[in-house]
Amino acid sequence: MTSPILLVAIGMIFLVGLGLDRLGHIVHVPRVTMLILLGAFVGPPVLDILPSALSGNSEIYASTALTMVAFLLGGVLKRDILRTHGRTIIIVSLTVVVTSVVFVAAGLRAFGVPLVLALMLGGVSAATDPAATSDVVRQERASGRFATNLLGIVAIDDAWGLLAFSVILTAAGMLTDGTSGEAILHGLREAGGAILLGLAIGAPAAALTGRVKAGEPTLIEAVGIVFLCAGLAMSIGVSFLLTGMVCGAVVVNFARHHARPFTEIERIEWPFMLMFFVMAGASLDVAELGHVGLAGALYIIFRFVVRIAGGWLGGLLAAVPKVERHLTGLALMPQAGVAIGMALVAGERFPEYAEPLLAVTIASTIFFEVIGPALTQFALRRAALAEGKAST
Repeated sequence: MTSPILLVAIGMIFLVGLGLDRLGHIVHVPRVTMLILLGAFVGPPVLDILPSALSGNSEIYASTALTMVAFLLGGVLKRDILRTHGRTIIIVSLTVVVTSVVFVAAGLRAFGVPLVLALMLGGVSAATDPAATSDVVRQERASGRFATNLLGIVAIDDAWGLLAFSVILTAAGMLTDGTSGEAILHGLREAGGAILLGLAIGAPAAALTGRVKAGEPTLIEAVGIVFLCAGLAMSIGVSFLLTGMVCGAVVVNFARHHARPFTEIERIEWPFMLMFFVMAGASLDVAELGHVGLAGALYIIFRFVVRIAGGWLGGLLAAVPKVERHLTGLALMPQAGVAIGMALVAGERFPEYAEPLLAVTIASTIFFEVIGPALTQFALRRAALAEGKAST
């Protein structure tokens, strides 16, 4: 039987979250940041008043919410957008990932961090938070070249990051015990399996959408596709983010009536996202902030600086306007679940480094999840202002 307290808690979270959404518009603070802080306040970090039944089921709505985000981000990768912005998206995303991995790892190693730990943290630094980034874009109602490029970058950023991380795991394995095949096979299986699953779901979905009720794709269709992506990806152990993104890209490019399914998802996405961000805040282990030591402080500093430098370099290589080069890295600061997942995998592979690796990753996630959305918001506003001046 469902606990009445559980229903009360969900109702209160929805209503308080709605109030914070409105407050965020007034005080110009991203609602993502406010919801994460709300979760930390009512969860174990502060008051610890959330029902255990709510926190115990967080994986379900977290994976569902993130798959919805990935599906919508896949919808950004339309043919016409790829023709116009594809070169920029690929160049900038690859540049940011490579510079993050190389220079964060090199910087940590230069300050005496053990080589394997430095490599692992370099790989973790490539991860972003597409949920927070896309939500800030939506909250700001941002459009134009910079916002379009940003959504395209976060849509494929974690795919590059997962592949780079698998290579790093292989290199670290060769350094420690000479093994090389297992880690790279794991990374290829996770990424390749997700791509194949996204295609397998997206192709029939694109062919069938709009046929149940001619020309009117339904909410049930859209939600069914998302739940199918999330459930199957989790059951076979592949990335549900990449699965959802590939599926969304297939549907948006090959469905005859493809616009409305994405709009339909947006109608119910926010309650899932609200719960996801609140529970993300509740799950943060603030005690880890005291255990990060020099490696954690250096990681945060290096990731912050290298993110800006990588965005600038990627923008230079892609020939984007000068003002956008300085803003791209700022907009890509959020870091969340994918980074923690990477740290968990690396901790299992190298148990002797599991504790410092998780401590640094969790502490930096707290830092970048709180300040990251605000930096994304700042970057979007500055870019919109620059684009507005350029058009006058």
